[in-house]
Amino acid sequence: MRLTSSIRAGAIAGLWLAAAACEKNAPGAAVAGAMPFSEYAVGPQPGPDRPFPRAVNPYAGNAQARVEGRRLFVWYNCSGCHGDHGGGGMGPSLRDSTWLYGGDDASVYASITEGRQHGMPAWGTKLPREQIWKLTTYIQSLRTDDEPDPPR
Repeated sequence: MRLTSSIRAGAIAGLWLAAAACEKNAPGAAVAGAMPFSEYAVGPQPGPDRPFPRAVNPYAGNAQARVEGRRLFVWYNCSGCHGDHGGGGMGPSLRDSTWLYGGDDASVYASITEGRQHGMPAWGTKLPREQIWKLTTYIQSLRTDDEPDPPR
């Protein structure tokens, strides 16, 4: 009888610990502020008569955000697939005008956050949205006079 009580208590403690671990590792909880793009926009849910609201880049035109975005691009090894200055490699070029999923800020943010077919991982639950917007700002500066650290 005493052994059964110990087993029951151990099982309850194990379930409690497992539930606590699940809450701690819930999607979006890994990094404060990180969430999928689909959860970022607010307002009524999209439908046939209501298109999905487009998010606005809070760092658009911000020179410091472009520099920070470049640093993050290198830090997170985006260059491993997209090339050192976004010229392409295993992943597509970010310097050309051909964008399969759209080249506007909201589309670039969505590509980073949600990932894309054929190899682009989803970073939305791993990176804070501020960093994703800074990466977007840097990517949008490629091919422009505002690009920090352009290729030589």
